[in-house]
Amino acid sequence: MAYTTIDDPSAHRQTLLYTGNGSARSLTNTGNSDLQPDWVWIKERDNAISHRVFDSTRGAGKRIFPNNDSPESTHTPAVTSFNSDGFSVGDGTSVNENGDLYVAFQWKAGGGSTSSNNDGSYTSTVQANTTAGFSIVKYGDASSFSASTPATVGHGLGRTPKWILIKNLDGTRSWGVHHVSNGAGKIMYLDLTNGVASSTGFDNGTLPSSTVFTVNTLNVANGNNLEYIAYCFADIQGYSKFGSYTGGGEVAGNNDASGPFIYTGFKPAWVILRNTKDGEGWFIHDSKIDDNGTNDSGGSAGTPGNPREQRYQVNENQAEVRTVNAVDFLSNGFKLRTDTGSHNGADDSFIYMAFAEHPFVSSKGVPVTAG
Repeated sequence: MAYTTIDDPSAHRQTLLYTGNGSARSLTNTGNSDLQPDWVWIKERDNAISHRVFDSTRGAGKRIFPNNDSPESTHTPAVTSFNSDGFSVGDGTSVNENGDLYVAFQWKAGGGSTSSNNDGSYTSTVQANTTAGFSIVKYGDASSFSASTPATVGHGLGRTPKWILIKNLDGTRSWGVHHVSNGAGKIMYLDLTNGVASSTGFDNGTLPSSTVFTVNTLNVANGNNLEYIAYCFADIQGYSKFGSYTGGGEVAGNNDASGPFIYTGFKPAWVILRNTKDGEGWFIHDSKIDDNGTNDSGGSAGTPGNPREQRYQVNENQAEVRTVNAVDFLSNGFKLRTDTGSHNGADDSFIYMAFAEHPFVSSKGVPVTAG
């Protein structure tokens, strides 16, 4: 069996950096492959503006915010279309202000083509990229949708999702997060600093399967006549990995700045990590983000390189921020280089989600250079 089925991750996920110009425009991706995105996550880099998420299932212009519990809203100058190799934006606020800097994280699902899924007790609307292990699932908003008993929702992946983000679209409810390393009957919140908590009300104490995930009575995932969107991810060898690590460096409890190495089987392009205890945040590091000339490994201003220091805090609206010596992206994983509690607190438990720049070994069994 081939080591990986995805030799070019840019066919399924890309990051685009751009500068706003205040005029309606189309933005073109720069990866090796063309990418028609179905999930676009935009953050203004130089100002304290909320993260914005758009997807082709709900339709262009409909936004939700990873850093808060606001309901879905329509904003027509935002993302106006999902194109064959990128997306279009309008003339203004928070996605294309003249002179402002932006980052857009993008994933491919089903090319905007949805279908009804009856694998669960509730019918869901699904578009799935089974090759890359990503699906967008919309469910709810029906008179038969009852929060009084557990229910199952089909996700369309054909394999078990390891990371699921769920957002109610109707009201001010937080983002519920399932992560494989937390286990069943546990919940975290994308927009809050609450640590991992026990909650059978979230998933009925039931792990997802290759066909469905379970929701119970907690209204962040299941409510009478309410509508939900779920972003579901399964790990794909050589492309994506979802797991955990213990902070504290090579000697447990030492809080050593030469922290743990996490094997992924690929060179990361995008990593989000989270200390699972209360009071901590979600942090994104990306291989395309520069360090503004502060790179300790000698890179020039605007040149990405190790250590990856610039980061975004998902549960806050703050601008891009530097964490000194945060993390190295290596050919087969990533290594923590900081002793901060957010990334490498002594004996703390962390979860992570990582996507590849390229696999460690190609589908033909050939090692890929680290460049």
